[in-house]
Amino acid sequence: QVQLMESGGGLVQAGGSLTLSCVASGRSIFGRLMGWYRQAPGKRRELVAYISSPGSTYYPDSVKGRFTISRDNAKNTVYLQMNSLKPEDTAVYYCNTFPDSTLNFPWGQGTQVTVSS
Repeated sequence: QVQLMESGGGLVQAGGSLTLSCVASGRSIFGRLMGWYRQAPGKRRELVAYISSPGSTYYPDSVKGRFTISRDNAKNTVYLQMNSLKPEDTAVYYCNTFPDSTLNFPWGQGTQVTVSS
């Protein structure tokens, strides 16, 4: 059974930074596209970054230049470094395979990120 465990969220002031971690157990992430997603109350889940197994990355304009995704295949872990945080980044953050589809691993509980103004 695959399990994803996200951690590292918290309350931070606007302009601050957080680093999120996601550890996968039960199956290797090697060779898989991995993404970070977020979901704010009343909104749909959205992609904030994805990374290929060799390390190519993609970011939507909303986070480009502020967020950095990375991975350690040996540790089966994906990271998200978030800088210059804004109140609109407030959401529950999840990691999973990319793209967001019925083929994803079971979703974890996520980690709450709250950015105060």
